[in-house]
Amino acid sequence: MKKLFLLILICISLSCVFAQNQTILTAGNFFKSVSEYYATIKDYEASFKITAGSEMSGKVSFKAPNLLRMDFDDPEKQVIVFDGERLQMYLPLSNATLIQEVDKDASTTSAADAGNLATPQGLYLMNRYYFIAYENGQDPEPLEEGSSENVVKLILTRKTVAEGFTTINLAINPDTKLIRRIRAVTPNDEVFEFSFTQYILNTNIPDVRFVYDSPSDANNYYNFLYTE
Repeated sequence: MKKLFLLILICISLSCVFAQNQTILTAGNFFKSVSEYYATIKDYEASFKITAGSEMSGKVSFKAPNLLRMDFDDPEKQVIVFDGERLQMYLPLSNATLIQEVDKDASTTSAADAGNLATPQGLYLMNRYYFIAYENGQDPEPLEEGSSENVVKLILTRKTVAEGFTTINLAINPDTKLIRRIRAVTPNDEVFEFSFTQYILNTNIPDVRFVYDSPSDANNYYNFLYTE
């Protein structure tokens, strides 16, 4: 669960910072161009699917600079919210709310420091602590076998063992510069995959969308990323 939560935070960091059309010379330049484009997006909504042993799905809402909410339809009523200072994950099957305060002094992408990924600094840290390369080359290729959608695929490989994932694979639509898929692998070979579809950009989502109060009878667990 911590690794899944960390991957969600990586998604937030990518949303907070992730081009104008530029000549793609290197994978790093392409990554930068996507970052610059995402920095111009005021808000968006999209459908998502998460594969982590089992499958989960729902809708994500993002508002710059760092507000994010994920409403699940599977598991039904599960919610994840980041309001810029605190992360909350409501787990209806356990009637529990996991709460994590942001560590503003975090300096790596390890699980214990994951809250810092939910800021523009987060992508800078990923760029600093991961090597960025094309997975197969700079030319677009099918998202998956049989797919009619072509994407540019990047692979991020950690520079130090302190990072929470050994590799992170990104699939990005080169025309829209939007992230279609994120796949992350832990040191224990656990695989987490996010897919994003049906983006709707810049609809002026109100801030109140990111205010969330979990059910009053839910059990609260604070700063769970720092515990075993």
